[in-house]
Amino acid sequence: MTPQTIDNYRLTSLEEPSDEVLAQLMHEAAEEASRTNREATQFFKEIKQAAAAF
Repeated sequence: MTPQTIDNYRLTSLEEPSDEVLAQLMHEAAEEASRTNREATQFFKEIKQAAAAF
């Protein structure tokens, strides 16, 4: 059996992820959430500025 890594683990697997894989998955999800939050914040800031211009 091949060692479990982020590249070969599937969330649909019946196997639980190793602690290392789970930590990496959680880290990447947190980074993605942070990035999309920054983008959404900027988007809504632009919407408010455009609305204030009218």
